[in-house]
Amino acid sequence: MAIKVEICLDSVDSAVAAQQGGADRVELCDNLAQGGTTPSWGMVQLARQQIDVGLMVIVRPRGGDFLYSDAEFAVMKRDVAHLCGSGADGVVLGCLNSDGTVDKRRTAALIELAKSGDRPLSVTFHRAFDMTRDPFEALETLLELGVDRVLTSGQASSAMAGGELINQLQAVAGNRLIVLPAVGINAGNVAQLVAETGVQEVHIGGAVRERIASQMAFQNHLVHMGPNGESEFDVWRTSAEKVHAIVEKLN
Repeated sequence: MAIKVEICLDSVDSAVAAQQGGADRVELCDNLAQGGTTPSWGMVQLARQQIDVGLMVIVRPRGGDFLYSDAEFAVMKRDVAHLCGSGADGVVLGCLNSDGTVDKRRTAALIELAKSGDRPLSVTFHRAFDMTRDPFEALETLLELGVDRVLTSGQASSAMAGGELINQLQAVAGNRLIVLPAVGINAGNVAQLVAETGVQEVHIGGAVRERIASQMAFQNHLVHMGPNGESEFDVWRTSAEKVHAIVEKLN
């Protein structure tokens, strides 16, 4: 069975590069430095026009935890409803209760919206899963809710470090839900991870990004717009070559 490769990215240019590299699917986000937030409507539309591979869109109103206010949840519902007519293939979302359990009520409401259109959207529960108090309890809740995938590093700093739990989650889920490992996966370890965990798909982020130098002739290095004094004169994009290297390792 061919292993599917999903690339997490934050621009239309990166989505095109991921497709050129052989990716099966992309997860479109904004603000990757915060773990990903909902991208603009324009980005979603243009990405759909530019690529033919699967298009997942994250629905996350802000960075930080996954305990949302009523207003934030209302934004999420509107975003999911809007995406039903966008040409996207699925949404990536997650809500937790303050005690570290999956928020069944809110997650169920979002899933109902995602599945209500003429073209039902696939639903991935994102790495909010890694912040749950009991991964097996959370998995059973997601199975009950009918989630299609769960994105996880195995509640560890990387998928390789959390490989044992990922393997256990895969064993419990069987064919009822796709366990999608993420974090720290690259061309050097992806084949080993798949062999050790038995997963059918992988989610790749930073390992396939490359720095693109700014084309600005005038550069003011005294002013910083972003966090931690990061340069405004570097752009990070997905590398088609790096995506291809991972696809080659798997197939």
